[in-house]
Order: sequence, then C-alpha cells, then structure tokens
Amino acid sequence: MAHTGTHSQPVRACLLLVVVSVWVQQVDGVWPLPQQLDQSADRNSLSPQRFSFTYGRDSAAQTGCSVLDAAFKRYFSIIFPDFTKGSGLLIVKTRGCDGYPDEDSDESYNLSVSEGQAVLRSVTVWGALRGLESFSQLVYQDDYGSYFINKTEIVDFPRFAFRGLLLDTSRHYLPLHAILKTLDAMAYSKFNVFHWHIVDDPSFPYQSRTFPDLSNKGAFHPFTHVYTQSDVMRVIEHARMRGIRVIPEFDSPGHTQSWGKGQPNLLTPCYKGDVPSGSFGPVDPTVDTTYKFMESLLKEVKFVFPDSYVHLGGDEVSFACCIMNMTAALNRTSIVWQDVFDYHERIPQDTVLEIWKGETYQAELSRMTKAGHRVLLSAPWYINHISYGQDWRNSYAVQPQNFSGTEEQKKLVIGGEVAMWGEYVDATNLNPRLWPRACAAAERLWSDEEKTLNADLAFPRLEKFRCELLRRGIQAEPLFVGHCKHEYDGL
Repeated sequence: MAHTGTHSQPVRACLLLVVVSVWVQQVDGVWPLPQQLDQSADRNSLSPQRFSFTYGRDSAAQTGCSVLDAAFKRYFSIIFPDFTKGSGLLIVKTRGCDGYPDEDSDESYNLSVSEGQAVLRSVTVWGALRGLESFSQLVYQDDYGSYFINKTEIVDFPRFAFRGLLLDTSRHYLPLHAILKTLDAMAYSKFNVFHWHIVDDPSFPYQSRTFPDLSNKGAFHPFTHVYTQSDVMRVIEHARMRGIRVIPEFDSPGHTQSWGKGQPNLLTPCYKGDVPSGSFGPVDPTVDTTYKFMESLLKEVKFVFPDSYVHLGGDEVSFACCIMNMTAALNRTSIVWQDVFDYHERIPQDTVLEIWKGETYQAELSRMTKAGHRVLLSAPWYINHISYGQDWRNSYAVQPQNFSGTEEQKKLVIGGEVAMWGEYVDATNLNPRLWPRACAAAERLWSDEEKTLNADLAFPRLEKFRCELLRRGIQAEPLFVGHCKHEYDGL
C-alpha cells in the first residue's frame, strides 16, 4: 500500500468489501475536506465478518510493514468497534516502513470505492495512513447497525507540509496517556507535527540522561511528574505509527527558571545594588560553562529526538544565534519564535520563524518571507484562549497566504500550528478544549482554501466529525445545540 525511498513505485492496497447496491441520500464528507471528492448516492454494504485489508500485488509494502500492519488493525477497530476480528500481523523490517516522517514526506493518496472493493493508492506509507483515515470516515451505519459506504473517488494531498499542534507540559504536567490520546486525535484530523513544548519556567519534566538534576530539582515532582527516556520513546513511536513528527522545544535563553534549579551558575543572577537579590534572569551568556552545557544538552536532544527540526524558543535573544549555530553544527534545522527576527538578530538563512503575536501577523509574514525565511503561522490559532460561542469560526477564517508579497514569498509559508498553552489546562480539560476547535485549523492547513471558506457549509461536516471523535473515545466538546448518535461514554 505504501513505500518510501528513492526508488519508490506506486503502491496499492485493496480493501475487500461485500457489496449490495441501493440508492440513498449521500452522506456528509470527510474532515479535513479532500482536494477532490466525488460521491454518488450508490452505496455498498460492508460485512465486518468478511471485510479485510490486503496489500495489492504490485505494492512495494507488504505484510510485515510495521506502520501499515498496525494501521490495518487499528482502523478495523475504528470502523467496526463491536468486532475484534482482524488480519494476523507479522512484524518484520520492510524498506520504507521503519523510518520516520519528515518535512519531505509525500502524504498524497488516491482512494476509489466501487462495487466490490475499495482501492487506495499512495507513494508512501504516510500517504496510505491519510487515505485510511479518509476511508474510515466514509463508512457509516444505519439505524439497524448495518455498515455502508458510498461509491467515492478521492484525489487528495495536503496544502501545507507542516500542520502542527503544540502542547505545553511545563505549566501543567500532562500524563503520558493524555499525550498519546492527543496524538490519536491529531491523526484523525491529519495533523502531522507534534510540537512538544516540554520545559519552561515553571517546571522541567524532561528526564535528561546527561543532566539528571534538571528534572530531579526542576520538575514539579522528580518521580511522578517527569517524562522518562522510555516515556519519550513511547511518544515518538506512537506518533511515528500515525505519521506524526515530534519536534521538541527547549525554549532558551529565556523561559529557563526551572533549568537553574538543577544546573548551578546557568542563569544570570539579579542584583539589588551590589548585593545578589536571590532571583535570576535568563541563561547567562557571559560564561563559557553555559555554552558547554547547551552544547551537551543539544547533543542529547539530537540523539533522543530523530526529527531534523528542533525548536529553540528564543523569546529572549541575548545569545540565541550562538545556540542556532550549535544546532546547525549538529545537522539540525532550528525553529525560533518571531522575537529573534523582530530584534534584528543575525539568523542563519535556513532557520524557520514562527509567528505568535496576533495583531499584525500579515505584516510579519511579509517581512519574514521578504527576508527569505521559511515561516510557520501560529498567532491566530492560540486556542487556549476561549470565548463563549463558536470560536472555531475565527480559526476557520484564517488565510495563511493572504499577505502582501510575491508568489515566491507565499511559498515560504510552510504551514502553521495550533497552540494549547498550559496555564489553565491539564489532563482534566485538555481534550474538550482542543477538540473539535483544533479541527478548524486542521482543515485550513490541509484543504483547498477556495473550497473551504464558508463556515456555514463546513458546520454540518464538522458536527458529524465531532460525533465521530466521540465514538472514537475523544472527549470533544459540542459545537452547538444537538446530539450525537454515539454520545461520549467515558472510554
């Protein structure tokens, strides 16, 4: 069904269906909306007992592909939650199936549902995952519990290569299960980057191999409120199996108060007159030990996190450039917040800039892209800010390339991110605050903008998708008055 590598060939998977043709009203579509979707009212019935996923004969990926074997089993359970039957799995290494998604991953796919079978074609395993998600949303049940899927043709690919979601695990610790469930919901919405804002001023929950005292002394609790190396590996693998990159953020040289508790002489001491006040500023750029510490920490980050990107924060900029140079020496691409650019720092050309200040982001897009930098837009999608009513419509109305600039400049906007900062968010309210509000940005970043500008037209499809999230165990809040066939049951 999928294949990655330089000698990629088209890949096909056959989804075998038992078919009965009748005429019914066409079902609502897929979220996010595919680039091209054609459905007829001709529907086919599906029998869970006789349904199976199989690899096409000409598929470069076959049984033993870790990503797709697991996805087949996962999506069988999603489509038919009352049935546990699935194909037997054999886990062996298959070329293209054991790598990680990256900035160049091809997520395109074609899906054709006809009488007797559905055929999903993709170049890579990552495209196959996106196609499986769309397929799963096309299946529906009648009032008697029978399963159906309409005759459908889909040609699909993402508008932007970078479709991210930020979780802040410093201001409140998020337990591992909450992060993993977020990754599940991200895959359902075709997000492909988990931006892990793992540490900040309030706490340092990342358990470092090189500097264990950072979490021993900087976490809220050194045993219960930390992410062990095993936890981090589990997050990265859970994400990989869903085609999601994990980009860590070690925000520096500011936002580092928690770092100083476990790393003496790292922060700049503050004074009242000639006397130390006992408080500290950002990382101290005047001592050599600071640079040795940062270099050692970044080497560890490179070893632990396989993605080629690392987010360096950069809200305070006294020596952000030195850190970026260290990152480049480690063959990593830096992302920094817009402050580094705004303060006229000398920034390596391949640095990705992220816009978080909301008032003038169009002007900022113009300036940054004119300077030749790749840009991520996050400012209009800080959805930790809540308001009464349907605030998802504000996110849906964002047009990331609607700024003054050339076509070449607009190509430098590589995507955007939803941000869920943690001042008022922990595991008790994370899911209902995220979903389905984050889905608006997911569609804006994936779909054709011209086909998805009308929020009123999108509403019934999003309402249906929110109900689907509930059925899958995601505690997504309601969009408005109404009900779901499968209400949330606390799973």
